[in-house]
Amino acid sequence: MLKQYETVFIATPVLSDSQIKEAVKKYRDFITENSGEIVHEESWGLKKLAYPIQKKTTGFYNLIEFKAPPALIEKLEIQYRRDERVIRYLTFSMDKHAVEYAEKRRNNKNEKKGE
Repeated sequence: MLKQYETVFIATPVLSDSQIKEAVKKYRDFITENSGEIVHEESWGLKKLAYPIQKKTTGFYNLIEFKAPPALIEKLEIQYRRDERVIRYLTFSMDKHAVEYAEKRRNNKNEKKGE
């Protein structure tokens, strides 16, 4: 059975645009190759961190919302740990309320774009 998850990872700020895109593609492909299904994806760009991580004060934030079997999460997080481009990550399981909220938020964004 597939559950819905949301994962956010922060990539090191020293990467170029193409390196960031390549890192995001790597995780998107990893999810789909392991019987996951991407629901939504957002790049939040370069943001200031709440506190320095590895002497860095900014990072590139990326969010991927996906459906996958629970066994995939451990594999995904191992990939994050092995990748020196990723300085922090968080993956969590979405309950039905979180899924509803995420859909509502996306719809509001899309309506604003259409104005």
